[in-house]
Amino acid sequence: MKTAITILLALTLGACSLGPAQKDAAPAYDLGTAPAPAAGAARIRASLLVHAVAAPSWLESYSIVYRLNYQDAARQLIYANSRWAAPVASLLTQRLRAQLAAASDGGILTIADSARADYALRIELDDFSQVFDTAQESRGVIVARASIVNVARRTLLAQKTFTVAKPAASANAEGGVRALAGGSAELIDAVVAWAATSVAQDKK
Repeated sequence: MKTAITILLALTLGACSLGPAQKDAAPAYDLGTAPAPAAGAARIRASLLVHAVAAPSWLESYSIVYRLNYQDAARQLIYANSRWAAPVASLLTQRLRAQLAAASDGGILTIADSARADYALRIELDDFSQVFDTAQESRGVIVARASIVNVARRTLLAQKTFTVAKPAASANAEGGVRALAGGSAELIDAVVAWAATSVAQDKK
């Protein structure tokens, strides 16, 4: 009897091992390693309240969005087997705050700090996608609008729309991610430099 039970158990375990193979999880991408601060970059001589980056609803997911301009530029498509590690607005917020903290003499704050800063910075993301102009040529496109408010005066100090386009090295999700990561670094560098200039002019 014991022998029969042992054989039955072995057959059961063997059947389990012969079941369908578990699929690998879809690769999750972030924006890569943060670049080192540029030597001689302008300093922000004030404290900043840095709001979380805002994004439209179609960018509030983990999906990597792409468009086929040569077929239908108004149609949003997503990669089925690749995704972001977090919604892109969250990834940008983390990178933006880290770089601003390194560039600000007065430091940065968030809403959770419940403290008053000299200026408030808000960024609204309008586009963050891989755009295919042909079946083999694509680029990472980022469009964002940045606003700086003088907190004491409650007035808009400056506002600017930034557009960044970086060629993708390959016509797939990995190529799009690398292009968008490079574009993100360029965008944040531009925002930090613009914020430093805007604050400096306001203090004159």
